[in-house]
Amino acid sequence: MAEESQIAAEYRSLPGDDDSDDAGVIQLSWREPERFEAVFHRHAPQITRYVTRRLGPGPAEDIVAETFLLAFQKRKSYDLARRDARPWLYGIATNLIRRHMRDEVRLLRVLERTGADPVTESFTERADSRISADAVSRRLAAAIAALPAKHRDVLLLLTWADLTYDQVGQALGVSSGTVRSRMNRIRTKLRRTLGGVDPTNVREEPVNG
Repeated sequence: MAEESQIAAEYRSLPGDDDSDDAGVIQLSWREPERFEAVFHRHAPQITRYVTRRLGPGPAEDIVAETFLLAFQKRKSYDLARRDARPWLYGIATNLIRRHMRDEVRLLRVLERTGADPVTESFTERADSRISADAVSRRLAAAIAALPAKHRDVLLLLTWADLTYDQVGQALGVSSGTVRSRMNRIRTKLRRTLGGVDPTNVREEPVNG
């Protein structure tokens, strides 16, 4: 047992835990499962914020725990060409969030009625200052709640998770062109709802090729 503890300590002292990119750490975890903890520490706070903003604090803890449990179980199938694991992790979390779609829509409907929840705060900060933040929040909440689930996923991965079009495509298993097309439709709907104001503030990316 003492020998095993010494070996484990030597592994933990090896370079790569903090300095390697996600793919490198995940590859190490194939042989040394404890290495995967570094992926959790790097990304759990952001995943937690994302899930909490979508569903509220109630189910967030369980979903984040399940996200990293599934990621750990699937780590040997991870595509090592993708050095950043965030799209993969957000994709797992988003699939789990879909089980709670009714809760998400309910949360947005509460905001639509009361304006009392900060779910859309990051959007309303970008809206036209001539429109009250409360009015924008309520109308925006209604518009987001009315989006098809696959469009809502695109919008919130781009704006709240701060992923690129390509990364959102990786997370959702679709092409970046599909992500761009969905985002264009989302913008059109939100502008219509908010009287021409676009609160998304998502950088347009050039089309490759």
